[in-house]
Amino acid sequence: MNAKEKQASPATDDLTLLGARETVYPADPSEAQLETFANTHPEREYWITFDCPEFTSICPITSQPDFGHITIRYIADQRCIESKALKLYLFSYRNHGAFHEAVVNSILDDLVSACAPRQATVTGVFRPRGGIAITVEASL
Repeated sequence: MNAKEKQASPATDDLTLLGARETVYPADPSEAQLETFANTHPEREYWITFDCPEFTSICPITSQPDFGHITIRYIADQRCIESKALKLYLFSYRNHGAFHEAVVNSILDDLVSACAPRQATVTGVFRPRGGIAITVEASL
């Protein structure tokens, strides 16, 4: 029995990105796959926080890079987001043109679509360009 077979469980059987031999980086968020696994404690409310301090996207008008810090907090219901899939999903914004407000709301929409959390908040703190920093927070 190999290491992957030992780690496999009904909760993780449907994960394809974690442990894959080759990592394919999606070019756009619409191509990314937010994989989930079963919440082992659905009877309990507990916060899961992802901290992504190196987020990048591009301005849809100027195509200049935007740098931000994305924080995702949610209370899972039946499913949890798998972190490698989330990393690849967030990476897919690197060449994606969108305003900060759209980025944060899209991340929240995709999170809700993937795992239907009880509560969720996505915060984007974007570095200044032109002397103005922007913080966007979207909640469910």
